[in-house]
Amino acid sequence: MRNVEPLGLKAPKREKFIKRDNKSQPPVEAPYVPPRLQKSTKSLLDKTIDIFEGMTILELAKRSGQSVSTLQSILVNVGEKVDSEFDPLSIDLAELVAMEVGINVRRLHSNEGAEILPRPPVVTVMGHVDHGKTSLLDSLRQTSVAAKEAGGITQHLGAFVVAMQSGASITFLDTPGHAAFSAMRARGAAVTDIVVLVVAADDGVMPQTLEALSHAKAANVPIVVAINKCDKPAADPERVKRQLASEGLLIEDMGGDVQVVEVSAVKKTGLDDLEECLLLQAEMMVLKARVDGPAQAYVVEARLDRGRGPLATAIVKAGTLVCGQHVVVGSEWGRIRAIRDMTGKLTEKAKPAMPVEIEGLKGLPMAGDDIVVVESEERARMLSAGRKRKFEKDRLTKISEGRAEIPEPSEEVPKWVEMPVIVKADVQGTVQAVTDALRSLNSPQVFVNAVHVGVGPISQSDLDLAQACGACIVGFNVKSPPSSMSLAATQAGIKIFLHRVIYHLLEDIGNLIVEKAPGTSETQVAGEAEVLNIFELKGRSKAKGADVKIAGCRVLDGHVTRSSTIRLLRSGEVLFEGSCASLKREKQDVDTVKKGNECGLMIHDWHDFKVGDIIQCLEQVVRKPKFISSESGAVRIEC
Repeated sequence: MRNVEPLGLKAPKREKFIKRDNKSQPPVEAPYVPPRLQKSTKSLLDKTIDIFEGMTILELAKRSGQSVSTLQSILVNVGEKVDSEFDPLSIDLAELVAMEVGINVRRLHSNEGAEILPRPPVVTVMGHVDHGKTSLLDSLRQTSVAAKEAGGITQHLGAFVVAMQSGASITFLDTPGHAAFSAMRARGAAVTDIVVLVVAADDGVMPQTLEALSHAKAANVPIVVAINKCDKPAADPERVKRQLASEGLLIEDMGGDVQVVEVSAVKKTGLDDLEECLLLQAEMMVLKARVDGPAQAYVVEARLDRGRGPLATAIVKAGTLVCGQHVVVGSEWGRIRAIRDMTGKLTEKAKPAMPVEIEGLKGLPMAGDDIVVVESEERARMLSAGRKRKFEKDRLTKISEGRAEIPEPSEEVPKWVEMPVIVKADVQGTVQAVTDALRSLNSPQVFVNAVHVGVGPISQSDLDLAQACGACIVGFNVKSPPSSMSLAATQAGIKIFLHRVIYHLLEDIGNLIVEKAPGTSETQVAGEAEVLNIFELKGRSKAKGADVKIAGCRVLDGHVTRSSTIRLLRSGEVLFEGSCASLKREKQDVDTVKKGNECGLMIHDWHDFKVGDIIQCLEQVVRKPKFISSESGAVRIEC
C-alpha cells in the first residue's frame, strides 16, 4: 500500500538550488527565419486553374493549393457524398469547389470516344469604320443590312450563315468598326476561325485596321485581306499592300502566306475569288468538331425582348445544343425554351458553327460568356449562385483595393467633379461598348460614373434613380420614353440623351463633360503698357500721406484694369508684382484703359519707376478642357 501513489495533483519535488554565474555571455548566433508570407486576395483573383471531367479531389487540391479536407468539407456542404480523395468529380462540381475557395477556372473538354465531323468555318469580318464590311457581306448574301443601320455604320455584332454558290456554307460575324466597339471586335476574334480584314482601296490602312490586325494576331487566327472599293477612281490597291507589309503582314505577292483579294461590294466583283480563298483556307485548317454530347457555345450578343424575355445570340463550338436542356450562361441559368436560327425559324437542335438565338434564361447574360450544359435544374441553380457570389466578391475586392490607393494629404489633388450616368441600350454588347466609350472620356477634372447600365427602354425606375443621384440618362438605340415621362424628367431637371449613332452620342456627352468641368485657373497677361514719363507729387499733407510717384504710361496691347494684379518688368526681368493703387485717364478715375490710350498709374508699395519700364496687367482665367474627336472616331478630353 505504501507504493500506491495518491490520486490528484502531484507536489513538485524539491531540488537543490544552483546559483548561476552573472558573467555576460555573447548572444547565440541563430539563423534568420523569414516570416511566413500570407496569401493575398489579389493573387487569388489572378490565379486560374484548368479543370476537366472526372478529375479527383486530390488533383483539384494540388492545383488549387488547398488541403483535401477543406475541399471535402465544401463538397459535404453542397450536399455531395464524399468517400475518398480519389473519387472522380464532375466538371461542374470542380468549378463550384474552386469558386468557393476564390479561384478562377478554365474548363477543358475531351473529345475521346466522340463523333468528330467536319464543320463550316466561322469567319469574322473586321476593319476600319466605313470601309465597306457590311456592304461586302450584303453582296455575299444578297440582302441589305447597311441600309437598316443608323447612320450607315454597324453598331451591333451580327451573325449569319451564307450559302455559297459552290454549295458550301460559311458562318459570318460582322463586327462594328468604330473605335468605341473594341470589345466587340475582340469577342469576334476570340470565336472565329478566319479573319477577313477589309481595307478600303482609296483610304488605306487606318487606326481600327491596325487594331483589328492586333486582335487577329492575339487570337492566333489566319487572316485573309479583302481590298474593297476597287471600283473607285482614287483606288490604289498596291499602296494598301505596301502599308500592310510595313505593318508586318506577310502577303502572298511579297513571299508571305496571307492571301489578298481585290473586291468591290457595289459592283459585286471579286466575290468568287474571296469565296475560293476562304474555302481554301478552311480546307487547309481541317476544321472538325465534336457533334455528340453536351454542347459548348459562346454568347456573341444578348438582348431583352418584351414578349420573349432575355435572348442570347450564340455560336455553338462543339456538341449539339438541344431544346429543353438546362444551361448556365455566365452567372445566369435557365432551361432552353426555344432555339431559333438567324432567319427566325424554330429548330430543335444547333450543330457546331451554327449561330442561333436561345430563349428561356432567367436573366440577361454578358456578351462573351460561355454556355455550359448541366444535368439538372438543381445543379444549374447551384452553379449560377456560386458564380454570382464569386463575381460580387471579386468586384468588392477590386473596389477596396482602389480605395486603399488614397493619395497622401501632402500631394496636390486637382479639383474634380463626378458625373453620374445611367446607360440603357438595345443589346448587351452595345451597353458594354457605350459604357466603355463613356468611361474613356474620364479626365483629371471629371469622373464619369456609370451608376446603372441595362438593356431595354428607359423606365420610371431609371428616372427615379437619376433624380436620387443627380444622373443624366443615356439611351442608345432605344425607343423614346412616353411624353409623361419626358415631362417629369424636364420638371426634375434630368437630362435624357437619345441617340442612334455613336458619333453623336459621344459628342453630346463630351460637350456636357466640358460644361461640368471646373477648369484650371491660369494667370494670363491681359495687357501691356510702357512707362513714358514719371510724375512726382511732393508736399502733400499728412492726411494724404507721403510723396508719391505716378507712372505716365501708354497701353501697347490689350487693356489695363485697376482691379487686376500689376507686374513691373525692366530689361525683361520681373522686379515687382502687386496691386494697382490708382488708375487715371485725363484726371478722372477709370476702371479700364484700352490699347492706344494714355493713363497715369500707381502701384502699392512701389515708387521706383524708370522711363522704358513695361507694366503688365495680369488676370486669372479659368481654362476649360477641350473635347477632341479624331477622324478615326476615337475621342478624348484634353485638359
